[in-house]
Amino acid sequence: MKSILLAALLLIAAPAGKTIYDFKMKDIDSKETSLSAYKGKVVLIVNVASLCGNTPQYKDIQATYLKYKDKGLVVLGFPANNFMSQEPGSNEKIKNFCSTEYHVTFPMFSKISVKGKDMDPLYKYLTEKSENGVIDAPVKWNFQKFLIGKDGHVITSYAPGTLITSPEMVKGIEAALAAK
Repeated sequence: MKSILLAALLLIAAPAGKTIYDFKMKDIDSKETSLSAYKGKVVLIVNVASLCGNTPQYKDIQATYLKYKDKGLVVLGFPANNFMSQEPGSNEKIKNFCSTEYHVTFPMFSKISVKGKDMDPLYKYLTEKSENGVIDAPVKWNFQKFLIGKDGHVITSYAPGTLITSPEMVKGIEAALAAK
């Protein structure tokens, strides 16, 4: 009886549900990468596009990545062509654009769909409370941001127009980095 009770208590105390660590994605060079490689880090996931009015956000996103990467932040860029065909290029063209125009050094991934019938399972997890247990946050446009805690769980989402330098995002990132 004690062992059954102990097992039940352990199940209650165990973190429930999926995390981003349950997903494998292809990086910008088409190499499969498990997101479990980022365990213990604060992760900012951003759907990006090269021909969007929000594209200049790359500059501050890169600067923020450099500022906080040694403190445990990683930014993951996911190109998507879901909004007015603003990311029409191949992965190779996207990689070249990001490195030459914005000197991006944070991890970039292969182009995916972030909404609709062909939505990538990672984005289904990020955007649906039934999947992530926290928020419903359908992607509204390019450069929507998802803040993920060190445990791999979604903390919140920021609207595409919310700059990474905004007090709201800085507080969110710093709080996530400070969390145990």
